[in-house]
Amino acid sequence: MKLILASKSPRRREILRELGVQFEIIPAACDESYQEGLSPDKIAQYIATQKAKEVFEKYPDCAVIGADTIVALEDKILQKPVDDGEVYSMLSMLSGKVHCVYTGYAFISKEKQVFGAECSKVYFNELSEQVKSDYVKSGLGRDKAGGYGVQDGYGLVNKVEGSYYNVVGFPKEVFEKLLKQFGF
Repeated sequence: MKLILASKSPRRREILRELGVQFEIIPAACDESYQEGLSPDKIAQYIATQKAKEVFEKYPDCAVIGADTIVALEDKILQKPVDDGEVYSMLSMLSGKVHCVYTGYAFISKEKQVFGAECSKVYFNELSEQVKSDYVKSGLGRDKAGGYGVQDGYGLVNKVEGSYYNVVGFPKEVFEKLLKQFGF
């Protein structure tokens, strides 16, 4: 059975490669809107499931992985920023605070379906104006939920409670188990 990653994320691709499995990349193009009132973990799981189902419908003889990452600061969800101003604003909101990163996942094949979400707590350093400005200029935060990447450096993150890989956008530890469970 062929394995498909329904994501265009280079970070997810890299982590899945580290797990030593052969896979194809077929990004989902589904609408990422969700029902109002869902908790962040349920939003991430819902979107991941929609991505996996969309690709699975086209390739029903394959196993499909979908994933979606959401950054939540208290009750506010920080999606991917639309521009550099929003990256700066998100960094300012996160500066010196603790927030949660949820990665929803879906693993679908003919035989079984597994859905869930992982949560990691991220402790941000107090960021100077210079650090925020330099990070925005780097362009690294533009395509990432919350406007930053834990792997990007710049002294943004003090510590992570839970899976580091989850904060990158793909909970490696969960997928190690799921790949075995699905026979990969």
